[in-house]
Parts: sequence; structure tokens; C-alpha cells
Amino acid sequence: MKKNNKYKKFNFSTLSIHAGQKVDKNYRSRATPIYQTTSYLFENHDEAASIFNLDTDGHIYSRISNPTVSVLEERIASLEKGIGAICVASGQAALHLTVATLLNKGDHIISSDRIYGGSRNLLGLTLKRFGIETSFIDIRNLSQIKKNIKKNTKIIFGETISNPGLEILDVEKVSNICNKNNILFLVDNTIATPALFNPIDYGAHIVIHSATKFIGGHGIAIGGAIVDSGNFKWNLTKKFKNITESYSGYNNINYFDEYGPAAFLMRARSEGLRDFGAALSPQNAFYLLLGLETLEPRMMKHVSNCEYIAAFLSGRADVNWVAYPGLRSHKDFNIASKLMPKGAGAILSFGIKGGKENAIKFIDHLKLFSHLANIGDTKSLVIHPASTTHAQLSKKDLKKSGITDDLIRLSIGLEDLDDLIEDITFALEKGTR
Repeated sequence: MKKNNKYKKFNFSTLSIHAGQKVDKNYRSRATPIYQTTSYLFENHDEAASIFNLDTDGHIYSRISNPTVSVLEERIASLEKGIGAICVASGQAALHLTVATLLNKGDHIISSDRIYGGSRNLLGLTLKRFGIETSFIDIRNLSQIKKNIKKNTKIIFGETISNPGLEILDVEKVSNICNKNNILFLVDNTIATPALFNPIDYGAHIVIHSATKFIGGHGIAIGGAIVDSGNFKWNLTKKFKNITESYSGYNNINYFDEYGPAAFLMRARSEGLRDFGAALSPQNAFYLLLGLETLEPRMMKHVSNCEYIAAFLSGRADVNWVAYPGLRSHKDFNIASKLMPKGAGAILSFGIKGGKENAIKFIDHLKLFSHLANIGDTKSLVIHPASTTHAQLSKKDLKKSGITDDLIRLSIGLEDLDDLIEDITFALEKGTR
């Protein structure tokens, strides 16, 4: 697994534009070419056999790797300060591939109970059918984590900024518990993005993203990313046999013996992408690369708009509460200020007076905000989670997740701030009459 270290010394904005690209020698294309192909020619039989046996780097089939996707992988890994990355078809695919690569029937996960509804469904219901159990707890409560650790606990999972509760995970404290117990710490950094926060700096072992959101930034491409820190000590525990014991799928290869810190990435690619098939298309990789080029300046504008709107809503009589970690009134303001000094993201939730009925009225009267199930777009977005994104949860689980009937989630875009305030004001006045 070769790495392009040409741009290692540069700062974030430069890396987001240049990292990973090796300019093609034939045509000297400034933009990353879209390699729209299923498969790749071999020079001869020996080269083909060597690549298939993982003895030599090279592309075989675009389900496993593709030159356009490879640029995206190197760029995201560079921005998240990891040793490498795998990009896949969606954020859900990133979570599934990570878990499916590492765990087996009978294994146990501890997860935050304040996570995206789709992630909760995957961990709590779908994986349960395959013998993998998940305990959902408040992982901000360290004593709760310690109480729920079992002999078969292999992963602790959380979001740096929870969706839609907007709580901040103290990554460093949870990481300390994981390291003491040889448990892998898996962190979803979708809402913060590497422009605002790097979980690996605070001890996260593997970071995942829904690249569909802020990384892409324009609502045109679905994709996901897995970034390995290279810091988990696979050889110090017998928990992860998929990494440290021989695998018959590739001539009894021992991934850790062969690849050391990159063992997880190699197994996830050679087995997971091969067998599960959640490949990212080169076209979508190209779109996501374009999104990355403007990630930092976009996030600064997103954050600026969001901070102002959060403060504006906090002063409204027709609003019960506002959840945004950048507000001094938020319970996680201090930890947000420490971990994310550039800003606490561009998502906020608020409770409208009158509950669900007025929430629906508010949404229906918005003009600029798009009513859809996404976040992280240049356009401002709105949703009522209890009846949409988290509707599959029971009332009990909705309560645990902090999803109330009055909760409205806003993803703040890049429109003119005055126009956004005018739109919100109009909808509040109409929705709460």
C-alpha cells in the first residue's frame, strides 16, 4: 500500500486541493481524471498473479480500487491525519464495512445512544441478526461505559457531534478507556469534518464519514470514507483474530504480519470491498474531490451563519429551547470550545412552541430552506426527525436519543444571512399563530 507523501508538509487548505493527485504523464490533466472503467490491463501473467496475490500494488477491478477513488482516499486520509483510507458507496457502507471487517458472531459493541437513526438501526437491529450485539448508552458518562464493558466488547462507537442532539463527545476521555481495555474506538466525524476537528489527534483509532454531507457539500453525490489512524495495537490483544490470524481467503495471509499498522485497511479492501461490493463510483469520487477543495472556506461560512441563527432563535419567545454547542447556554459549550475552537459545526436543533403541529407548520412555511433528509449542503435544509429520519425508533428509543416532537433540525447553508433570518422569522410567525 503506497502512500503519496509529496504534500505531507503543507497545511489544510493546500492539502484539500492537492493531496493524493499524481498528475498523469500522458496528458498532464490539472483536474483529477475520471477513470470510468471496470478493470485494468496487466503487462503480463506474472504481474497479474502478483497483484491478485497482494504481493504488488495495482488495480484489478473498480469494485476493489480505482485511480480516481484512490486520489480521494489519500486526500481524506491526509486531512484526517490517518495512514490511509478506504472510500465506499455511502456513510452507512463505511460503518458496516468497518464493523464487518473486525467483528464476528458473538461480539459486542458499545454505542452512543445519541447517533443517526440509520446507524442505530444497523447496529441495533440488522447486525443483531448476524449475532453481533450492541449496547446503546450515554457514552459521555464514563462510568456507564465502564459498567457496560464485557469480555467480548470490541468496539466503542460515537459521533463527535451527535445528530440531531448536537452533543459533543469527549474523544480523549473515551479513548483512554478504550486503550486500557484493548477496545477499538470508532468515531463518526461527519458533522464536524476534519476542517473543524481531527479525532485522531485525541485518540480515535478509526474515523468514518458520510462524505455525502459536508465533504461533498452540494447534495449531488453519495459516498463514505473510513480513515485508519494506524495507532491501534492489534498485536497486544487476541480480540481481533480477523486481523492477527491467518485468512484462508488469500492463501492464509496474516494481515498484521504482512502489513502491520495498515492491516485493517488491507483486510477491509481485499475482503470487504471484494465480498460486500459497496464500491464508490469514480464519478462520485470526482464530485467529492471537488467538494473537498472548498471544504475549509465553506465550513467557516457555515459556522458563521449557524452561530448567528442559533443566537437569534435563543431570543425568540416562540422557541422553547435551542441546541447548538457554540452557544454558552449549551451543556457542552466548554468541551466544544476546547476541541473545536474554529466552530461547533453547522447543524442546530430547536424546540418550537406548540409541539409537532407547529413544527410541521413552520417547515411548510419556509421558502429558502429545503425540506429533505440530508445535511451539509450549500443550501439550508430542514427536517422534523421524530416523524422522518428517526421514525423507525420506538417511543422509548426516541426519548433516549433526545428526539422530541417539538424538535426541528436545521442544516445551515451558505445563503445570505439576512435572507435566512427573514425566512425563519416568517415561518415562525406563521407556524405559531
